[in-house]
Amino acid sequence: MNDNLETDFHTENIPSTMTTEISHPDDFYKMAFQFQRIMMVYESAIKQIETKLDILNKEYKISGNRNPIQTVKSRIKSPDSIAKKLEKKSLPVTFEAMIENLHDIAGVRVICPYIADIYTVRDILLKQPDLTLLEEHDYIENPKESGYRSLHIVISIPVYLTESVQNVKVEIQFRTIAMDFWASLEHELHYKNKAKVPDSVRRELFRVAETIAMTDREMQEIAFELRELE
Repeated sequence: MNDNLETDFHTENIPSTMTTEISHPDDFYKMAFQFQRIMMVYESAIKQIETKLDILNKEYKISGNRNPIQTVKSRIKSPDSIAKKLEKKSLPVTFEAMIENLHDIAGVRVICPYIADIYTVRDILLKQPDLTLLEEHDYIENPKESGYRSLHIVISIPVYLTESVQNVKVEIQFRTIAMDFWASLEHELHYKNKAKVPDSVRRELFRVAETIAMTDREMQEIAFELRELE
């Protein structure tokens, strides 16, 4: 393959903004087509990650070994969420700014039974030669102030098109079942509750996060002890 065809996911020959007033229907069709194409590339990147995880899942089942993957979820950010995040970062609402600055347009979440499983699956994925680690944030070792725990990595994966290869960024979040339950509740409170969350509720959420973290560690220790009895 010609190395010149492989590039970072770019915005060549596309309209400069997603919010410009359209003066001609052809411009609207061009912009809509380009946005669809960009989203298709992100969706393709997600499918590749999901396929990798599905293969690992099946391999563990066939081998008879305990599976470190509980469930896998994925999502693409909506146009509204993309625009709001760009505005929050004081960036122009353009295709170029979206691709260059947002790392979580394509997102995959891996739910694992135990904390150790998170690092096991992370390590297996990052050994694959077509994945490049761009960023890593370990909120398990270093929880957020709210009590949020999760391991986030941003990777680049090549998506092969008819005439080029686009290196696309995907954020992968790893959580235990308990971490995911807590994070879903916190998200519900912060993003769907228009009123300011009272400090008393924040403190309670943090307390629950600490309890969950302790429970995660205890359950993992029990699982290790049971494994040694086999």
